[in-house]
Amino acid sequence: MWVTGLLAAAVVLTAPRWLPARVVALRVKVFEKVNGDNVVMFPNADVGPDRFEEVYSHPAANGRSRGAGLSDLFWYWLSPGPEVHQEHLEAGPRYDDVARTTRAFLSGPGDELSEVAARCTGRVFDEVVTRPVTLVRLRDLMMPVWAEYFYELVFGEPCPREARDLIVGHADDVVKALKCTGLRHPARRARLTRYLTRRVAAGGLRQPLPATLSPTEQVHYLQGTFFGTAVVQMSDAMVHVLLALAQHPDVAARLAGDDRYFAHVLDETMRLYPLFGIAHRITTGEIPLDERTTLPAGSVLCFSYPDYHGTGHARPDVFDPDRWAQPGVRRSHHIPFGVAANRPCPAWRLSPIALRAATGEVLRRVTLHSTVTHTRSLPSRGPCVLVRVDEPLPSRRLAALGAYLRVRDRWEDVWRSVVQLVLGTVMVLHANRLRLAGRYFDTHDNHGRPVRQEPPSNQEITE
Repeated sequence: MWVTGLLAAAVVLTAPRWLPARVVALRVKVFEKVNGDNVVMFPNADVGPDRFEEVYSHPAANGRSRGAGLSDLFWYWLSPGPEVHQEHLEAGPRYDDVARTTRAFLSGPGDELSEVAARCTGRVFDEVVTRPVTLVRLRDLMMPVWAEYFYELVFGEPCPREARDLIVGHADDVVKALKCTGLRHPARRARLTRYLTRRVAAGGLRQPLPATLSPTEQVHYLQGTFFGTAVVQMSDAMVHVLLALAQHPDVAARLAGDDRYFAHVLDETMRLYPLFGIAHRITTGEIPLDERTTLPAGSVLCFSYPDYHGTGHARPDVFDPDRWAQPGVRRSHHIPFGVAANRPCPAWRLSPIALRAATGEVLRRVTLHSTVTHTRSLPSRGPCVLVRVDEPLPSRRLAALGAYLRVRDRWEDVWRSVVQLVLGTVMVLHANRLRLAGRYFDTHDNHGRPVRQEPPSNQEITE
């Protein structure tokens, strides 16, 4: 009996080492089984990293949502209004109109874009960092920063606290669902929709909204593009940069004295922790791979950024910003904002400018310390200790805080991985039943024009 007890105790005590990885593998199998798409992953044995960008850039690799079961899941996560989300609009006049509007909102003089980012960061830090030592989750810390930032870019005025809370609530709900750490809450998202409807009706936006969209679609466009994707992606980017600095104090110290070094730090961070895990495309025509192999129209292609970024570099698992100072490295396998021929991230210019300004503001105020596991998806939200620069801590206390974070993080990984398995399965099954993308394209053409009957109501599809 005591042997059984010892074995059980060993299983429990060693769970942080083996359980999370096994649960992740099981989640992948569940997703593949339920979605049922015949997905082609790149790079693969036939199309290696040397041809990755060639296939990704092919004119026929331009379908967005129509014809893939995987689209139902993305639309489910991004509701409301996934049919007008810029990433999921099919090519055509509506996409061109939306993309043009997005570029206009994200444009501006670099010094002005920097000033807004620094100001928003400083305001949030003044609220949160009120003691010599503050323990935070970096994603929770940074979401209010980018909520304020994009509100100001869209509306041209400081963000009211009510709006900030609604934007953060919406973006947090989206990212938790995407990472399967929480179920989605349509009612929470709808509160932001109602606020934006009133705010848009009041006028005063910095740019006119896409004329090809209805008033409801215009609100959904703003909510999905700027107050969903933009807030989530910039928060995640900031978390990865700050967590990398927290775990590489020599890099942080150098950056604090030379902000020109930031370009190398950001390149290396985005190489190791790309914001896009998998980009999926549906082929609208045939793509020949060689003399014998052709990808037929309707194929679902998945381009893995982490796998591609892990090739073409010496010591790819090592965080080394100095590699970007070497000649020729920029021609290596590195596409942090996608490829120019296939809808790159519209914030490719703005992001480095705003991230540099925000990071500089953080480093002027605090030093960062963290011992948690740093992964691309970061479901832990980036636990970190912030120490005010004018009140440094003794090394012994920092070591104790680091030990606490390390142990807590390992055990959180155990229960969180199980939660992700359960909630991820629930959401995949629910999305598969609702078929948001499939039902939309049953009744609309690629340009959003009804072809048979009206689609299900927003209330119906978000139940």
